[in-house]
Amino acid sequence: MLLFHLVVLALVQGITEFLPVSSSAHLILVPVFADWPDQGLIIDIALHVGTLLAVIVYFWRDILNLLQGLFSLLAGRGDPNAGLVINLVIATLPVVAVGLLIHRYAGNALRDPEIIAWTTLVFGILLYFIDHFSLTVKRIEHMPFGNAFIIGLAQILSLVPGTSRAGITMTAARALGYERPEAARFSLLLSIPTILGAGALAFKDLMERGDIQLEANAYLAGGLSFAAALLAITAMMGWLKQATFTPFVVYRVVLGIFLLFWVYS
Repeated sequence: MLLFHLVVLALVQGITEFLPVSSSAHLILVPVFADWPDQGLIIDIALHVGTLLAVIVYFWRDILNLLQGLFSLLAGRGDPNAGLVINLVIATLPVVAVGLLIHRYAGNALRDPEIIAWTTLVFGILLYFIDHFSLTVKRIEHMPFGNAFIIGLAQILSLVPGTSRAGITMTAARALGYERPEAARFSLLLSIPTILGAGALAFKDLMERGDIQLEANAYLAGGLSFAAALLAITAMMGWLKQATFTPFVVYRVVLGIFLLFWVYS
């Protein structure tokens, strides 16, 4: 791949991964509209791994608390940090199980602009109504296991490009009454095991191919997306402390309508 292509894809991924607008959809659409070869799932996942590192850097205090909670669990002690670790595991299991099936049997079958158009529009509208009519009273430190499981079930929908992993998990958390920054925080922390799992599968595929150029492209793409994602996370978390998800919804609706017009015309 050309360096320019990788830079553009990294910027797109870094900016959109943790916004509720679906980075996967954008990574599929960019080569379609730019008339580039599709970069494939391995580069896509490498870009996701770069954004994962940005989450770890931004939430380093939460990561330390999660490690403390893990040690508490191993020692047989219960505390809020241990509870958060359990909730993240519970919310991750559904998407891992279904994701493995899709990885094995579906492959690239869902990378279709028509699917992306509908999911972008429908789940954007759903986010608007849930964000405006749900309570805003809960924090993730007090999340019961059942709520984590519901968010995990919702995350399965993110395996369909255009849905947005961040968007659907934030939507589910808002529907359950969690504050906007708390919904975003749980969604971002939840990305860690999810992206790690996808990254492990992609790394395995990469090693089996033995393609040195593809490896170099993957590492470069991940590094570039890390920098862009760190800026995007900082901006979004600052925005959600004082405003709603409406600007992201407007963007999704406009993009969805444009894609539907393009697909059916």
